[in-house]
Amino acid sequence: MSEAAPGRARAGVRDVAAAAGVSTQTVSRVINDHPHIRPETRDRVIAAMSELGYRVNNAARALGTATTRTIGVLATDTHLFGPAAGIAALERAARSAGRWIATAYADGTDAASVTAAADHLLVQGVDGIVVVAPHTAALAALASARIGVPVVPLHGEAGEPGAGGAARQAQGAALAVDHLADAGHRRIAQVSGPAEWLEAVARDSGVEAALARRGLTAAGRWRGDWSAGSGAALAAEIAPVLRTAEAPTAFVVANDQMALGLVSGLAALGVDVPGEVSVVGFDDHPDAAFYRPPLTTVRLDIAGEARRCVQVLLGDDNSAGPQRPELVVRASTACYR
Repeated sequence: MSEAAPGRARAGVRDVAAAAGVSTQTVSRVINDHPHIRPETRDRVIAAMSELGYRVNNAARALGTATTRTIGVLATDTHLFGPAAGIAALERAARSAGRWIATAYADGTDAASVTAAADHLLVQGVDGIVVVAPHTAALAALASARIGVPVVPLHGEAGEPGAGGAARQAQGAALAVDHLADAGHRRIAQVSGPAEWLEAVARDSGVEAALARRGLTAAGRWRGDWSAGSGAALAAEIAPVLRTAEAPTAFVVANDQMALGLVSGLAALGVDVPGEVSVVGFDDHPDAAFYRPPLTTVRLDIAGEARRCVQVLLGDDNSAGPQRPELVVRASTACYR
């Protein structure tokens, strides 16, 4: 293929049509995946597009199709593993569906920041918005704004009562409780995420429901900010409690980073995990198997959640949804002694 000369004008639909020996309407139909195009014609148009270096202009295509084939992603707290992994999964899911993503970042606790990010996406003509790691305040801000396109939380219900992303978060937390209870633990405590996060609320509800089902009550609750630093700081509060008669013998921690900090902080204070207390995390961070001890955790199907969001925005109800959460047992938990 010959290289374009510097400064050469970008090839347009008319150039492609002339090179392929078809009408501009046929080129438009190929670009927009029209079903009634002969395969040989489609191949000829695509070959001409490749030869000329033609790139589809989503804004121009939207004039004829009312869609840019672009999905907006409104993201917060992308320094955390969960949101970062969610964005990567959405990119893959969108591309598999023949779509692209446009991403805008916001302070999830600031309504003005959230609506400004949504406006930025809407100006680009996105066909829908996925909210990654939403705070309750972020969704409230979007609900009160006139968005005009579908909005789906990555881990929210998205029109699936009792079976959506929030329910799967709760199911995962319940797996952690059941694992500990089956190992003989009866005094199970929680380290929760920030109260304004939907994921933290869902995981807390799963722990509480599983404890109630087992006839147990939480042996204490502490709250961190998702970071390993907050888990380590809580260890200083938790260690003295572990020396009391009614001390927790196990902890369900709302994410792996806080669990890492808790285990590290307890070790620095002379508390052995799992010899004295068992710890279960959540998310199955890629490094979780290399913690000391390797961390028992809950694995979510983040790729499946991303596919679900794309399917909802595209109106596709026939594809397989996310897999159920999975407990990954490692060395940070042991039977109650």
